[in-house]
Amino acid sequence: MRETQKPSLPVTSESVTAVLKRVIAENGRDHLRGYIFAIACLATVALTTAFSAWIMETVINEAFANKRADLVWIICLSIFIAFSLRGLASYGQAVALSKIGNNIVARYQKRLFNHLMTLSMGYFNEARSAHLAAQISQNVNGIRDVLNLTVTSTARDLLSLIGLIFVMISKDWILTLIVFVVAPPVLYSLRYISRRLRKATTDSVLLNSRVLGAMQESIQGIAVVKAFTMEGELAQKVERIIDSAENRANRIARLSERTSPITESFAGLAISAVIAYAAWRSIAGGMLPGAFFSFITALLMAYEPAKRLAKLQIQMERAVVNARMIYAILDTQPHQRDKPGAHELQVREARIELKNVHFAYGTGPEILKGIDIVAEGGKTTALVGPSGAGKSTIITLIPRFYDPPQGQILIDGQDIADVTKASLRRHIAYVSQQPYLFEGTIRDNIRYGRPEATDAEIEEAAKLAYAHDFIMAQPQGYETPVGENGLTLSGGQRQRLSIARALVRNAPILLLDEATSALDTESEAAVQKALDEAMSGRTVVVIAHRLSTVVKADKIVVMQEGRVVEEGSHQELATRPEGLYARLNNLQATVRKDQ
Repeated sequence: MRETQKPSLPVTSESVTAVLKRVIAENGRDHLRGYIFAIACLATVALTTAFSAWIMETVINEAFANKRADLVWIICLSIFIAFSLRGLASYGQAVALSKIGNNIVARYQKRLFNHLMTLSMGYFNEARSAHLAAQISQNVNGIRDVLNLTVTSTARDLLSLIGLIFVMISKDWILTLIVFVVAPPVLYSLRYISRRLRKATTDSVLLNSRVLGAMQESIQGIAVVKAFTMEGELAQKVERIIDSAENRANRIARLSERTSPITESFAGLAISAVIAYAAWRSIAGGMLPGAFFSFITALLMAYEPAKRLAKLQIQMERAVVNARMIYAILDTQPHQRDKPGAHELQVREARIELKNVHFAYGTGPEILKGIDIVAEGGKTTALVGPSGAGKSTIITLIPRFYDPPQGQILIDGQDIADVTKASLRRHIAYVSQQPYLFEGTIRDNIRYGRPEATDAEIEEAAKLAYAHDFIMAQPQGYETPVGENGLTLSGGQRQRLSIARALVRNAPILLLDEATSALDTESEAAVQKALDEAMSGRTVVVIAHRLSTVVKADKIVVMQEGRVVEEGSHQELATRPEGLYARLNNLQATVRKDQ
C-alpha cells in the first residue's frame, strides 16, 4: 500500500518561479510587516550607497579643485549621516530577516513533523528513516533562503544598482553605455553555469543525506557492528559515499566559483575602457575630474550588487532544489485518510471480526489469503503458527497501520475503515515485538500510553508489569533518563516498560505481539501473571511462539502460510494427533525436557 505523491516540480527555469510563488503564498502574508520593515531598511542602504557615489563630484570639484572651505563641513556631515543611516539600516534588515527566517524554519519543521505523523506505515517502510531525517535537516533551510534571497536581491542589490546606474547616467551617459556593452556576455555565461549547477546540487543533497543516514544507522546499530566486526566494511561503505559527496561538492564549487573569473574579467575590461576614455577626454578637453570620480565611484560600488545579482540565479537554484525536496514530502498524500463522514468508534463488547481479509505489502506476495477470525469480546484469542504465517500482519491491521485491499475488519459490527483512526486507536493498547522507548524519563515513557494519567496510575501500571522494583533500583527512580531507545536498560526491562505503557492506557482492546519474547524465564513468568490480570475483562489478541504462554487462552487460532488451519482451545488442539498445533506443542515440550 503506497502513499500517493504529486509529481515533483519539473527541473526548468519556470520551476524556480513556481516554487517562489508557493513560498511567498504560504509565508508572505504572515510576515508582511517584517518584510516591509526589512525592505525599507534595504532601500535605505541602497539610497545611501547611491548618495555616497553621487556626492563624490562635489567632494572633488568643490573641496579640492575650487577649494570651497565653507562647503567642506556640510559635505563631511552629509557623508557621516549617510554612513550612519546605512549602518543602522543594515543592522535592522539583518535582524528582521533573521527573525523571519528562523520563524519560517521552525514553522516548516513543525509542519513536516505533523505531516509525517499523518502518513501510513507503508511510507516509512519505503523511505529509510535515517535518510529521511538527514534530508529534512539539510533542506528545510531552503524555504527561508528562497525568500531572503528574493528580498535582499530586490530591495538592496537591485535598488542599489538602479540608484548607482542613475548616478552613472547623470554623470556621463557615454561611459555608462561602454559599461553595458559587456553585460550580455556575462549574463549568458552565468545562465549556462546555472543550468549545469542545477543537477549537481540535487545530486549533492541526495549524497549528503546518504552520508548522514549511513552514519546514523551505524551509530544506532553499534552493538551489532561491533559484535560482527563490521567496522571495516562499514567504514569502506561510508568512505565511498563520502568520496562521492566530496567529488560532487567540488564540482559544485568549480561551477559556482566559475562566475568569479567571468565577472572579474568583464568588469576589468569595462573599467579599463571607462578609464581610458575618461582620461582621453580629460587630457584632450580639459574637463574637471569631479564627474569622472563620481562616475567611477558609482561604477565600483555598483560592482558588488551587480555581482550578487549575477549570482542570484545560481544561489536561487540551490535554494529551490532544497525547497523542492521539502515540498515533495509535504505533497505526499496520506493513503489512510479518514473517509468523508467517518464516525467515532463505539465500543461495547469489543468483539473483533476479520472477514475474508487479504493483504500484501506493496507489490510483494500475498501475506494473508482470505482470513476469517473472530475474537470474542472480553476474551483472549491467541495467534500461533510458524514464522511468516501472517500473525504479526493481523496485529498491524487491527489498529489500521495498513488497510487490506480486500475483506473487512469489524469491531462490534462496525467496519474500522468507516471510523476515524483516532477513535479506533484510543480503544487499543499495543505492545510490539520490539519495544521502543523515547527520549525522556521512565515516567515520561509510561505516560505516553495516556498523557493525562496520574503519577499513581503510572506506578500502578508499572507494578502490574512487574517493573516497579527495577525502576526503584535506578539512580533516580521514575525520573531516570532512559537514554537513546532505552539502551541503559536490559531488553526485558524495556519490554516491561512497554507493557506498563499499554496497561496505563486502560483500553478495552489489548494487542500483544510476542510481548514476552524478550524476557528471561523468571521475568516472563512474572509478566505473564501481570498480563493475566490485565487481560481480565478485555479483548486480547496475542501472538506467541512459546505455546506455554497461551495455554489459558479462550481461543487459539493456528495459522500457516497466510491461512487459518485450526481453531480451538489448547486442550482441543493438543489432542488432535495430525494437527499442526499438536506437532508444535509436542516439539516445544521435547525441547523443554532437553533443557
